[in-house]
Amino acid sequence: MHCPYCRHTDSRVIDSRTADDGSSIRRRRQCPACNRRFTTTETTSLSVLKRSGASEPFSRAKVLVGVRKACQGRPVTEDDLALLAQRVEESIRSMGSAEVDAHEVGMAVLEPLRELDEVAYLRFASVYQGFESLEDFESAITILRAERDATGIEPGSSPTSPTSTVSAP
Repeated sequence: MHCPYCRHTDSRVIDSRTADDGSSIRRRRQCPACNRRFTTTETTSLSVLKRSGASEPFSRAKVLVGVRKACQGRPVTEDDLALLAQRVEESIRSMGSAEVDAHEVGMAVLEPLRELDEVAYLRFASVYQGFESLEDFESAITILRAERDATGIEPGSSPTSPTSTVSAP
């Protein structure tokens, strides 16, 4: 690591801290030649391989754009969307690969979106999975209903919320 002040070829790490979301490491360094301190941020690179064959850096902002369109007019907050994008990025990074297919990013969006809002999930899935007929929608809705009936929990709610109360006989 070159010192940004005197261009000395070495530096000493004084302090290292992981960022709040765990995606980067912040290091305070000191140059042994001029004794000045500076900060570096280390992140791992994550690339997305597009259908065209092009590769580009992963972007939470792009995930948010796609999901925001699906959530238009739905009771979903910007905080909810930011958390969803963070979950998607964590899921992709946990795969342990420096390059992922764009299809895998879309698949990583589906589950958290379904938990957040079923209508937004259907909108996103209809575009992403290429629904071509009413039967495609009916099939997806049938699966959602079956999963809801099996768990007894409405999407977007916790087991203790008023929407999922169970009455005793």
